[in-house]
Parts: sequence; C-alpha cells; structure tokens
Amino acid sequence: MSFETLTAEISALPLEKRRELMQFMIKLEALEEPGISPEDEQRLLLSLDEATRDVDSGKGVSIDEARQRVSSWAAK
Repeated sequence: MSFETLTAEISALPLEKRRELMQFMIKLEALEEPGISPEDEQRLLLSLDEATRDVDSGKGVSIDEARQRVSSWAAK
C-alpha cells in the first residue's frame, strides 16, 4: 500500500477512529529506542573521557555541593 493510499484511507476514517489511531501511533513511537548518530556518539564518548580525566585529577565538586548548586539554580 502506498503512502498516498494509506493517508487517503486514514483521512476517510471517522474522527474517533483517527483519534484511536493517533493514540496507537504515539504509544508505538514511545516504544522505539532513540538512535544516536555515530558523530554524536563520538562526541559523547570524548566528553565522558574528559570528565573522567577531570575527576581523576581532582577537579569537580562533591555530591553535596552539586546538590546545593542544583537547588540554587532551581530556586532562581
């Protein structure tokens, strides 16, 4: 079935059936695993490596200080 045929068939459905179909499609889409491009994966891995080096070299803050900072940002 072509896309055009499918959309024509959907358009011909009663409103309630189109709403049911939309809810089904939303649930179906939610089940799909989001993908990550190879470029984004590479950037993520480089960022994680940098963060690991920073923590290993003593840079960073304690979890308690991080919580305080986040709380202060949320309060603004």
